[in-house]
Amino acid sequence: MATGWAHDGAVQEQIDSTVDDAIQRARQQLPQGLSAEKCQHCDAPIPEGRRQAVPGVQLCIACQVLEDQHTRYSGYNRRGSKDSQLR
Repeated sequence: MATGWAHDGAVQEQIDSTVDDAIQRARQQLPQGLSAEKCQHCDAPIPEGRRQAVPGVQLCIACQVLEDQHTRYSGYNRRGSKDSQLR
């Protein structure tokens, strides 16, 4: 139920686009390559199970939690909607 000059389904397309962008951003942040045996931040050993579960892991769980807490995401769709331009 789009209004104005937008075609039917435009709102859903914008929602889908926002979700697709978030998924792509999350996938790009996943580690890749060889896993480290020791944490890059605190030098603690990284358990074998974690190294197998997360290919390319470089941080222990404690340091990863801290890293994730510092990661910020605005959550706004920047694809040109009038509302996102006003925020």
